[in-house]
Amino acid sequence: MLQIGDKMPTFELPDQEGKLVKSSDFAGKPLVVYFYPKDDTPGCTKEACSFRDSFKEFTDRGVAVIGISADTAQAHGKFASKYNLPFILLSDPDKSVIKAFGAWGEKKMYGKSYEGIIRSTFVIDAEGNVKKVFPKVKPEDHAQEVLKALG
Repeated sequence: MLQIGDKMPTFELPDQEGKLVKSSDFAGKPLVVYFYPKDDTPGCTKEACSFRDSFKEFTDRGVAVIGISADTAQAHGKFASKYNLPFILLSDPDKSVIKAFGAWGEKKMYGKSYEGIIRSTFVIDAEGNVKKVFPKVKPEDHAQEVLKALG
């Protein structure tokens, strides 16, 4: 998993409308990148709605918010529409960006181990460096936790 001071990996992925979004689109701007397992599941919905409900506080600070999962752009579109999500959701079906950030690894559920997306968040500064890492996220009120880290 990326650590504080690491450079953000470059990426180019489709958003919920099918438009390509590049990491370079955010050059010179602070950014929050959060990784989540699956659209429209209870925890992921709580987390997305937490960012939605705090979105104005992020934009007032000039901070962009991006959610990334392995779901399709179409699934992201339905998820964003259903919950009025105002931020970018990126589709990474081959998990290349998820793995580049270190948000892929061993998880446990009901005593069984499996590989999956680790719910994690990265705060990126205007120079593209990792400023803060949340390696294990609790979905409820996570956006407020991230806002506190932004200062």
